[in-house]
Amino acid sequence: MSVLDIVDVSHAYGPKKVLNQVNLRVGAGQIMALIGPSGCGKSTLLRAVLGTHPPTFGQILVGDCQVTAPNRDVGIVYQHYSLYDFLTARENVAFGLKLDQTSTPFRVFNYFGWRKLRKQHLEQADDFLQKVGLGAARDMYPNQMSGGMRQRVAIAQALIMQPKILLLDEPFGALDEAMREELQLMLLQLYAENVQAREENRTPPHTIVMVTHELNEALFVSDRVVGLSQYHADGANGATIVYDRPAPVFKPDEPKDISRFVEQKEELIRCIFSAQFQHDHLKFVTFWDELEKQHEEAAGSP
Repeated sequence: MSVLDIVDVSHAYGPKKVLNQVNLRVGAGQIMALIGPSGCGKSTLLRAVLGTHPPTFGQILVGDCQVTAPNRDVGIVYQHYSLYDFLTARENVAFGLKLDQTSTPFRVFNYFGWRKLRKQHLEQADDFLQKVGLGAARDMYPNQMSGGMRQRVAIAQALIMQPKILLLDEPFGALDEAMREELQLMLLQLYAENVQAREENRTPPHTIVMVTHELNEALFVSDRVVGLSQYHADGANGATIVYDRPAPVFKPDEPKDISRFVEQKEELIRCIFSAQFQHDHLKFVTFWDELEKQHEEAAGSP
């Protein structure tokens, strides 16, 4: 089932052409890493999906609806977390539900109804804080938390709104290595929830597109790596998808075995960051073909 469809998207800022005929389909429950050279348009593409910067040409569909403005089907977490300093972790996480499900008149003139609903919101916030490993920190304020903890709260804040797709824009870029690895494991846990949902014939709850500059991170936390690059035959007219292949899947309790993706990392570097490597930009856009082959092999195995 497709959650995100990017169809023939091109974008320009005046005479500067940034995106060139970008086509991408993201299925439910995929955790996709988007990588590419600086200035290739990764953030432009993310903002187009978010709806704040509609593309010059083409269209973006989330579910069956065209994205023309920000909406609750698309959530985003930026590198620099935006939490309210005067709210606790659970209050920050519940804040979006408050705005989405109530109004000022409701809260003022239906006090008891609001109090009951607020209790439900806070209980939901507690559940999502548990999901990101911060159940014990629910009553802490942002200035009492580490950077990694604040980013976890920001992710819980986005997840509680249950968007059809969650965008992560360099979410761990400002964190030290230890905190970064903790949050990478959190993403693997979300992917494990997707796997369990599929096994139970439920729709996977977490579909994520993450922009990152770290190739090891992209290959470790995602099940799919997409490369956006201006290094292709028609690169003068902007960047397009030049790489789209499955990534090795890790479980949260597995060791981080970098040897599993050394060859793919080298392939990514040559394909995406080298102006000399390729001109046929579809050569490594093989994700859906490889996925179908994996399913056929799994079906044929005893």
